[in-house]
Amino acid sequence: MSTSVAGLIDAYDPTLPLAEASTIPASWYVDPRIHALEKQTTFARTWQFAARADQVRAPGDYATCEIAGEPILVVRGEDGVLRGFFNVCRHHAAAVMTAEQGCAKNLRCPYHGWTYTLEGALKGTPGFLEECHFDRAGHGLVPVDVEEWEQWVFVRLERGGPSLAEYFGETVMAELRALRLDTLHWFERRHYIFDCNWKVFVDNYLDGGYHVPHLHKGLNSVLDFKRYTIENGPRHCLQSSPVVQGDDATFSAVRGGDRALYYWFHPNFMLNWYEGKLDTNIVRPLGVDRTEVIFDFWFADVSEAARGQNLASIAVGDVVQDEDMAICHSVQRGLRSRAYSTGRLSARREAGEHLFHRLLHADLSAGA
Repeated sequence: MSTSVAGLIDAYDPTLPLAEASTIPASWYVDPRIHALEKQTTFARTWQFAARADQVRAPGDYATCEIAGEPILVVRGEDGVLRGFFNVCRHHAAAVMTAEQGCAKNLRCPYHGWTYTLEGALKGTPGFLEECHFDRAGHGLVPVDVEEWEQWVFVRLERGGPSLAEYFGETVMAELRALRLDTLHWFERRHYIFDCNWKVFVDNYLDGGYHVPHLHKGLNSVLDFKRYTIENGPRHCLQSSPVVQGDDATFSAVRGGDRALYYWFHPNFMLNWYEGKLDTNIVRPLGVDRTEVIFDFWFADVSEAARGQNLASIAVGDVVQDEDMAICHSVQRGLRSRAYSTGRLSARREAGEHLFHRLLHADLSAGA
């Protein structure tokens, strides 16, 4: 008889201090029931990246995405207010807006032509003339919570709860304001597909640079690993390292400044900051053992003159992602082995991973 979901959750003890702690059980990475519960809890009840702020600046601007299997739409109303909705027509459930982004005077479903205002109210229902007890006002698009922060738009599927600032904390938001991210400009987006559970990617990101000297020789050459630091907040982790001039000319040419800052926000949003450049990571589960990681690249200078340098910086990122793809696939395979159940955490390096696992346990426990 298989262990119940509650039994799988209870197999992890979130009260153990880091010096005594192990990872979450291997079953959490391979059991489809845990994957389903994460969609209902971790991804529905937390703030999730939905769009870049520059995509929805003017009235009528909209962007679409998918979060935990749900189609989502964010749109700037005629009144200048940004709103978020489930991108699901109230007639027969088709997606109302099918493009990734655009600008429209209204929101029109391509299936039967039902039309909504930019504020989500049902406006037009072709062919509806004699339907009894049909409340047009009660058939608007279903809203989600939405907030803007720095260069990004976040939504929350399950409405109510703490604001974005309350959720992540004013301290970390002040830290990011000090970096003047508003001076950076979006340059390019790339998609990477990992053959692993989404948590494997997050674990890898949060291991305090533990794997960097072994797996990422080029990146390691420009980081002072001995002075690598990890700081946890309530729902985020900051990893930081001094940047040095290493012996890998390719990496040294595009990774400068005093420090590299790596921010993770629970559960699946990351910021990788170097002086004059930034990439954001959005981690999207596609299945129990398949994950999409979306990278947006930002630079202080996006002129044609800087294009070559910016592309060189992205190419360095590609090298790191290729290395991570291979090891994450290896980990996912090992998680299914009868030889593995849990692994001890490094007290020096894996405080961020410990935070992630405890937050995830809280999410799943609340849902179960």
